Amino acid sequence: MPEQQGETDELFEVKTQFYIGNYQSAINEAQKLKLNNPVLKLERDVFVYRAYIALKKYGVVINEIHGASPQELQPLKQLAEYFSQPSKRESIVLKLDQQVSGNLDVNNYVFLLVAASIYYNESSYETALKVLHQSDHLECRALMLQTQLRMDRLDLARKELKTMQEIDDDAILTQLASAWVNLATGGEKLQEAYYTFQELADKNAPTALLLNGQATCCIGQSKYEEAESALQDALEKDSNNTDTLVNLVVLSQLSSKTPEVCNRYLSQLIDSAPEHPFVIEFQNKERDFDLLAKQYALPA
Repeated sequence: MPEQQGETDELFEVKTQFYIGNYQSAINEAQKLKLNNPVLKLERDVFVYRAYIALKKYGVVINEIHGASPQELQPLKQLAEYFSQPSKRESIVLKLDQQVSGNLDVNNYVFLLVAASIYYNESSYETALKVLHQSDHLECRALMLQTQLRMDRLDLARKELKTMQEIDDDAILTQLASAWVNLATGGEKLQEAYYTFQELADKNAPTALLLNGQATCCIGQSKYEEAESALQDALEKDSNNTDTLVNLVVLSQLSSKTPEVCNRYLSQLIDSAPEHPFVIEFQNKERDFDLLAKQYALPA
């Protein structure tokens, strides 16, 4: 499904709300639209179902997308099943491996994004990049950049950002990508990243995604009070947002909060996202510590 061309984009507001993490607003905006173009209708539905997935309302996607639904929507059902049914993930990945090894329709950016997102979640970053590099769609480039940052390849992410800027320098995705790269660079670039998140919040809405971006910049600059303020605002918007909870756990440690405060956020994170990499790593470290403590414990 190709990107829409032309002077006006009827889905501009839907896309904007989705990209800044205002998923319910994206759904609401999409439902207001009265579209006649079947291509636009399909693209609208893609964003609506992706927003439901982001809100963890997987049942809506699984129930509404069926065998007779357009081919472009089928990968979104696959993604919803992947996130909602952990016991089926291995078989879903195996099926995906077969799909990726065949003849890919590089114009179906939805499938490319879904496949790469699943591989990313599986920590198969090289495979995710192999899938994404076949497309010049701006979202594919943005996910490539995120994957490269996850691999600590800031050099590659900077090159990818230049590519995105050549495609559309003013796009919200490009602005976000620039902030992510500046955030990863650190130092003086943290303030530039902060201003980007702030500008997007001022123009649109201060979502949990943008507030977490600002908070991360503040943490990097040791501005802990400002970081806490931003994270508390983010928590009010979404009390189970995993990024917010992770940042609050980290901030609690850095700002010397009482153990009870840190443990409260950690417990909430474990309850809401037991499979989050931060949670898994923490629990592994906890087990390692307990084993070492037993080895060096004094005999009773």
